[in-house]
Amino acid sequence: MGRRYDPERRQRIIDAAIRVVARDGVAGLSHRRVAAEADVPLGSTSYHFASRDDLLVAALGQVSDEWLATVERWVEAVDPDLPLGEEVARFVTDSLSGDRTRARLEYELYLAALHHPGLRPIAAGCLDALTELLRRRTGDAARARALTVLLDGLMLQLLLTDRPVVPAEVRALVDGLAAPV
Repeated sequence: MGRRYDPERRQRIIDAAIRVVARDGVAGLSHRRVAAEADVPLGSTSYHFASRDDLLVAALGQVSDEWLATVERWVEAVDPDLPLGEEVARFVTDSLSGDRTRARLEYELYLAALHHPGLRPIAAGCLDALTELLRRRTGDAARARALTVLLDGLMLQLLLTDRPVVPAEVRALVDGLAAPV
């Protein structure tokens, strides 16, 4: 019997890798688990992704692209008549309200770059792209980088502590970036 033509298999494997990381963490990612999750033969995962790191790179790349698309939609919808702190507070609240599974997944993959050098260019590219999106709103590269750092640290802290988002605190943090020193 010949090989079945399956043009979507690679994408199904990436989607399965993302689900495995969301459920089991980066440490739980394996070709075997991904093959079972994607309902494909084990050989398919290693055909498309020679190593576990290759799977991680594909998963982080997709998650990063999806997250940046979300940020870009937010930046485009920002009301220029509202204070930036209010808009950032809305973004953080929207991102972390309810089920935080997706945000945890994003940070799980992002932080995996600390131990997997192949992921670092994707993580760094995501930060640079976020900074550029914020620069469009602020008009200032330094303030945009500071907002990137603030958002990144704030979201990570809120995920680690399971604390609720307090919009007034987020607004105060963002407004503090504009205050003269």
